[in-house]
Amino acid sequence: MSYDVVIVGAGPAGLSTACRLMQLANDAEQPLSVCVVEKGAEVGAHILSGAIFEHKALDELFPDWERMGAPLHTAVSEDKFCYLTNQYNYLNLTDTFTPDSMQNVGHFAISLGNLCRWLAQQAEQLGVEIYAGFAAAEILYTSQGFVAGVATNDMGRDKSGEPKANFEPGIELHAKYTVFAEGARGHLGKEIIETFHLDHGKQPQHYALGLKELWEIPPEQHQPGLVIHGVGWPLSQTNTHGGSFLYHLENNQVAVGLIVDLNYQNPHLSPFDEFQQMKHHPLYSKYLIGGNRIAYGARAIAKGGISSLPRQQFPGGVLVGCDAGTLNMAKIKGSHTAMKSGMIAAEAVFSEIAQGLTHTTPGYDCLFVDSWLYQELHDARNFGAEIHKFGQVCGGALATFEQQWCKQSWLKNTWLNKVGLKPDIPWTVKDQKPDHECLKPLSQSKPRHYPKPDGILSFDKTSSVYLSGAQHEENQPCHLKLNDPCIPIKVHLAEYGEPSQLYCPAGVYEVVEIDNEQKFQINAANCVHCKTCDIKDPSQNITWVAPEGGGGPKYPNM
Repeated sequence: MSYDVVIVGAGPAGLSTACRLMQLANDAEQPLSVCVVEKGAEVGAHILSGAIFEHKALDELFPDWERMGAPLHTAVSEDKFCYLTNQYNYLNLTDTFTPDSMQNVGHFAISLGNLCRWLAQQAEQLGVEIYAGFAAAEILYTSQGFVAGVATNDMGRDKSGEPKANFEPGIELHAKYTVFAEGARGHLGKEIIETFHLDHGKQPQHYALGLKELWEIPPEQHQPGLVIHGVGWPLSQTNTHGGSFLYHLENNQVAVGLIVDLNYQNPHLSPFDEFQQMKHHPLYSKYLIGGNRIAYGARAIAKGGISSLPRQQFPGGVLVGCDAGTLNMAKIKGSHTAMKSGMIAAEAVFSEIAQGLTHTTPGYDCLFVDSWLYQELHDARNFGAEIHKFGQVCGGALATFEQQWCKQSWLKNTWLNKVGLKPDIPWTVKDQKPDHECLKPLSQSKPRHYPKPDGILSFDKTSSVYLSGAQHEENQPCHLKLNDPCIPIKVHLAEYGEPSQLYCPAGVYEVVEIDNEQKFQINAANCVHCKTCDIKDPSQNITWVAPEGGGGPKYPNM
């Protein structure tokens, strides 16, 4: 099947690309065929984010979004930023100690999955074809090495790769231009970056693991519009960076979660169990107690910022959103930046098509540098690296100073402002150590013991994965590939205790004993597609590839 543009991934970046392409085509009265393929069973099934949403990009894409019924219902009315000193106490940090970038009044607490479903409706009304349940598995190239589309996964192969009775071959989707919008650590995005050396001269990409639950709480404990962010306990016990959150949504629901930076050092650390422990802190438990947990999920977050951002354009396409790493860590927000990235890509690609060109390198970079997206990421370039290098307190203080400097409100009546100059920090801090190289051996690490889940505020992985709706066809090739099957037992077990057993938030990896011999077991059906294993494995021995389309989590409104 042939299209002008094929987009991989129906997240905020991919759908914004599709909508903007059709707007440009309709304005120019030029026919344009655009196809979006999505590996989830439906649009939104694999979407997970906090999410506090800044509507800056949506204002540009659909200025009349309120009348059009966009699902932005709960405006942030109260914003708290807290330092959890221990398991019982916390400090409220005033606005003086909180950068403007992390203040959220005026934004919206939303379900990003529901927003993506709405964007998909707008895209289809504009003429975009969207195919959910189809996983892009392979990149197609021209004889000159330019990207020429993608091929979807075969359906109906057994564990050994042989066709079953219901076998259906994958489909080649040929395109003049292909846009990759798979989200953080996209498996095709990885190939694109490596093939075209897009990250040459950049610091390594850095990641965090975000864990989230959706709760329905008693009405008397619900405060629509209240947003709470926290740092410190329990991650401070292991000098691990990250933070916690609780957002009050509509319908007596709250989103609660923990973000754990994947540069952590202690192999005994379990992000899942840190999250379960965190919910017992009084700051959060006073809202959750008596409530009902209704959904669970996890997803990796690309947080290296502009210092890790690869070149996004290449012959035949563009890499957008979190597939490239456009999240603004200083704001802890990436949806508006992902959308803007997709909109810029649409303009760059449409310009090429309007000139009758095909498989050229779109002029994304020039448009990007002239946009507010570039300025926003440039201003926040040191935020993550400073916390990594100087710690949560000192690094956070320095980052806060920089963000206050860059806001430029103090320049309103100075000559610099009058001649149009912006303040800028004259230094750039980088973190050159990849996350997978940060683990220390067991012999250099303090054991970490977690209390047993109480079934009220804290839970086990099995019940949590059930709430994620994760399902995969059991008899299919394993989508978690080991470069060397011997490494987990022969290398990692003695040195790190085989850390995949702990860093995976879904219980995919286990060391089991069979006939008095330890074996490494992969429970691929549990996978929630968070990509943590692909990122954190200390030998980079695990590669995540797409399973059959439609497999994975089925998030309702995460």
